[in-house]
Amino acid sequence: MDLSSSREFFVGWGTLSLINAGLAQCKGRHGGGWWLASMLLGPLATLLIVLLPGFRPQP
Repeated sequence: MDLSSSREFFVGWGTLSLINAGLAQCKGRHGGGWWLASMLLGPLATLLIVLLPGFRPQP
């Protein structure tokens, strides 16, 4: 793996984590926590966000 491929991998991973944070916020979840989870889990976090139901606080 050369430097260019490595850089592209990290840019893609970071972009995915930002997309996941936005998706989590749209479903009523904490974007910062999901951003961190996405940095650690990557595409697995995306799957979890999509499969988990949206969060609606009870009045």
